[in-house]
Amino acid sequence: MSQQARRRTFLRVATAAAAITALLVPSATAAPRPDPVRHGLNALVRTDHVPGALATVTGRDGRTLTYTAGAEDGQVRIGSNTKTFTSVVVLQLVGEGRIGLDTPVDTYLPGLVRGEGIDGRHITVRQLLQHTSGLPDYEADVTDAILGRRYLEPRDVLDTALRYKAAFPPGTGWAYSNTNYVVAGLIVQKVTGRPLAEEIDRRVIRPLGLRHTYFPAPGDTTIRERHPEGHHQDSPGAPVRDVTDIDPSAAWAAGQMISTNSDLNRFFTALLTGGLLRPAQLAQMRTTVPLGDSGAGYGLGLMSRPLSCGGLYWGHGGDITGYETRGGVTEDGRAANVTVTIDPTDGATAKHVEALVDTALCRSA
Repeated sequence: MSQQARRRTFLRVATAAAAITALLVPSATAAPRPDPVRHGLNALVRTDHVPGALATVTGRDGRTLTYTAGAEDGQVRIGSNTKTFTSVVVLQLVGEGRIGLDTPVDTYLPGLVRGEGIDGRHITVRQLLQHTSGLPDYEADVTDAILGRRYLEPRDVLDTALRYKAAFPPGTGWAYSNTNYVVAGLIVQKVTGRPLAEEIDRRVIRPLGLRHTYFPAPGDTTIRERHPEGHHQDSPGAPVRDVTDIDPSAAWAAGQMISTNSDLNRFFTALLTGGLLRPAQLAQMRTTVPLGDSGAGYGLGLMSRPLSCGGLYWGHGGDITGYETRGGVTEDGRAANVTVTIDPTDGATAKHVEALVDTALCRSA
């Protein structure tokens, strides 16, 4: 080959190599692709005026990304996500033959659940876990106790609830009520002879290695590890107060626990993949009643919600003074959890948080 021919061959190879490199390496001047999760967190802070927001997203490959906006990452009060932990313990006891899902509450707590239109002889354990018991809620009556750091026994909040009449006869409707889970927690304690917190720790937290998750002890108003501050607003436009330190005892089996976004992702992933319950009990937990025309359903302490990209995800969510949390996992192993460091005074922010969970799960599809 002549020198001129070799030069022409070299130029053709160099040109081809340059073209391949251009396809594989982004241009130095190209703008980076915006991250929709980070954008969504920033929007919650800017537009919804939440003091801070944080998220953890896990893809099918197990890769985890953590985001924050206006807040540090860390432990938060997870509110009603606690219900899923309580339900898991109840269903484990069902699998052991120690509790019956369709057994009346009175079998375990004779004479305790009585009120106007309320009779524990006609309410089953399943109806407690699925919010179809008709038991009235007590939440509106205990906010002052939570903010005032006043300790309440489970029986105190149950007595508060039983001052009201039943929402409907058992099994004839659906209404979310924290009272259901207070009664479920009392059943766990009666059957096991141990505090609910110990049973959750022994049966769920330690086996899964949830190192940042715990059930606060009576009188514990703090959050143990690094954490963002929690905030509260009495009404839209009212001053925002730091309410990080509260007494969550009024929430008890319905909402007292503390965790992190990462630990919640691990918990719900393990639950849905059979790491906590036998197949029969997991199937019962995933059997839902529809929640209006939203496409969502409520099982036994577990909710399903539709995804905009198809399919659905399983989780719960939680609100407690200072924090709001939403998230869950998909059938194929994606997981996302988002927390804002305020308990919003309207439903708009909660919808925006749920929309961000949808964005995170669909992005990782």
